[in-house]
Amino acid sequence: MCLAVPSKIIEINDSVAKVEVDGVVRDASIMLLEDAKLGDYVIVHAGFAISKVDEAAALQTIEDMRTILELGAEKF
Repeated sequence: MCLAVPSKIIEINDSVAKVEVDGVVRDASIMLLEDAKLGDYVIVHAGFAISKVDEAAALQTIEDMRTILELGAEKF
């Protein structure tokens, strides 16, 4: 099972973007997206940005994931 986390594009070099979420930075190919730009939120799968996502939805998803992780940590 894969879990896609929205990541923000913070740098673009040709067809490779640096994406960041919660301080973690990774490289992702943006070859599959026609109009990726700095500041966009994208869904990355297997090293490829496969879709853009609305900023408000991305931020809400990240906040929801933090909440779920906190609740899960309380059980242990």
